[in-house]
Amino acid sequence: MQPTQIVDLFAGPGGLDVAAEKLGVATVGIEWDGAACMTRRAAGLATIEGDVRDYGPSDFPDADVLAGGPPCQTFTVAGGGAGRRALDDVLTFIKRVVAREPRDQIDLDLAKMEDERTGLVLEPLRWAIEAIDSGRPFKAIVLEQVPAVLPVWEAYEEVLAAEGYATDSGILRTEEYGVPQTRKRAVLIARKDVNKVSLPEATHRPYRKGVSPEVGDSRLDPWVSMGEVLNRPYPFLVVSNYGTGGDPKARGRRGSWEPSATVTGKISRNRLVSETGEELERFTFSEAGRLQTFPHDYPWSGKDVGQQIGNAVPPRLAIHVLSAAFGWGSPSEDVLDKLALWKREEVDQAGLETSVGSCMAPEHVGAHSRSSV
Repeated sequence: MQPTQIVDLFAGPGGLDVAAEKLGVATVGIEWDGAACMTRRAAGLATIEGDVRDYGPSDFPDADVLAGGPPCQTFTVAGGGAGRRALDDVLTFIKRVVAREPRDQIDLDLAKMEDERTGLVLEPLRWAIEAIDSGRPFKAIVLEQVPAVLPVWEAYEEVLAAEGYATDSGILRTEEYGVPQTRKRAVLIARKDVNKVSLPEATHRPYRKGVSPEVGDSRLDPWVSMGEVLNRPYPFLVVSNYGTGGDPKARGRRGSWEPSATVTGKISRNRLVSETGEELERFTFSEAGRLQTFPHDYPWSGKDVGQQIGNAVPPRLAIHVLSAAFGWGSPSEDVLDKLALWKREEVDQAGLETSVGSCMAPEHVGAHSRSSV
């Protein structure tokens, strides 16, 4: 499959878009957060600053791939009452969307939910169904979120399979794809007009506390440590000050010879100390971004940069997932190495004037999106 353009819902600062453009695939992202849009525009990514609920596939006639990572706040507590109720509600709404109930009635009922963001997880399905009903279905669909959202993706699979898509979903561990961080993501890929599609195979060994990266399946590369991607002159310890409730015993620790723990929007709260206990400079935005596998020169902009970084999908993982969705197999090291640097030697000035100077209008998306890096 050779995709023409990806429309990325809830695009954030550009994790999936960075991956796509390094693969030579044009993207346009819809993102409501102004700070994330500032970063996207600084990076030259085609961007619509707005609510995905205000748009649909007909606004993006060139897009033949749908991607997205809807907000997940209510699903992160899926083991508790609120999260369980949210999940049950969404599974019920999925049936209503598939039954083609009037959108205004569904929207009215969604507005009654405890947290209106819960209903946003339905948006990729709405887009997919609208595209199918218009006679121009997306050729591929790629969705990712926290592990608690996997039951929603599994329900999506049933719907998409009935519409002629081959699908696969599951939990991926980022360190198994060369990301210097332990992070789990629920991923769904779907492809039209093929018999089978599969999530990407792991390329690196899983991280296990106290186990050498050299131990494990000899067919896989060792997992990647923080020290291998950051330019710090000496080993260091990361001491987590997030989610501890002030209890020093609850503070997690990772050494620079290990992968990072999950990078969250609170990464700036983590202390860095030397092996002798000396306080060190905390992670810069560039360093935090590199732990997510963004290029070291990625132009983080606007407010809440730490939150932007923590919310993003790691571009290296996204390259693997997109390659699998397109049927391209595992990406080459040459492609993955492109993630080290974002700045382009040649810039499409027309694209910059459209996507950097201001957010793009939907009617201009197809004409001005760049197709290569």
